[in-house]
Amino acid sequence: MSPTPDSVLRDRSDDGVTTLTIDRPRRKNALTVDGWAALASALTSCASDGTRALVLRGTGGDLCAGADLSGDSEGSDDDGHPLARMRRINEVPIALHELSVPSIAAVDGVAVGAGWNLALGCDLVVATPRSRFSQIFARRGLSLDLGGSWLLPRIVGMQQAKRLALLGEMIDGEEAYRLGLVTCLVEPDEVDPVVADLAGRLAAGPPVALAQTKELLHSAVSTTLREALANEARAQSVNLAGDDARAAFEAFREKREPRFTGGWER
Repeated sequence: MSPTPDSVLRDRSDDGVTTLTIDRPRRKNALTVDGWAALASALTSCASDGTRALVLRGTGGDLCAGADLSGDSEGSDDDGHPLARMRRINEVPIALHELSVPSIAAVDGVAVGAGWNLALGCDLVVATPRSRFSQIFARRGLSLDLGGSWLLPRIVGMQQAKRLALLGEMIDGEEAYRLGLVTCLVEPDEVDPVVADLAGRLAAGPPVALAQTKELLHSAVSTTLREALANEARAQSVNLAGDDARAAFEAFREKREPRFTGGWER
């Protein structure tokens, strides 16, 4: 497992699953501005290094307690205008949202503030009953960031989004699951096997088709039905011209599982 600056650890398995681990347990994995920059860089590299699925987690089960506001953290947080610092931090949700491969957040502890929005930016979230989530910004005299104002209403609707954002309540994994903010709720000893199973299945999937499906779903919230259908038609044409659809059809006829490569036969 290789480190990046500010203790963001990176590991990639033989099947193309890349795991990024935020490794600052003494701060519940809260990140400095330099740490957010390191995470953005690691996420961006996943788009071109052969990664087929991404797992995002934190040391000790806590995903991330947001920005490190301790005042004695290392890094260059005090350099430049606050808006410039926020722009650097915003490279993380942009890189995560635009990442073509599917992503999974694993949470068996806290994910608060920007840390929760980091989890919500992933395609799937695996949590446990003892997980704790909060849009804690209001309790710190702050407003939402790291995409929270965009993500929350789309997932839970405006009323629940306002409740979570304005009150800054801490909710547990079970309530987050009921609200649709968690994909899979499992016991703590099941997190690793469930995440490994999901990541393996995603990594084995058709990479071009999955990338296009992500893009279609992301764009659908701001398009008409006609526009969505046109986008789907273009994406399906790309799929049908590639190797994976052909491999799937052949496997179906031969009653076996397909092997997807994302290749393109010219």
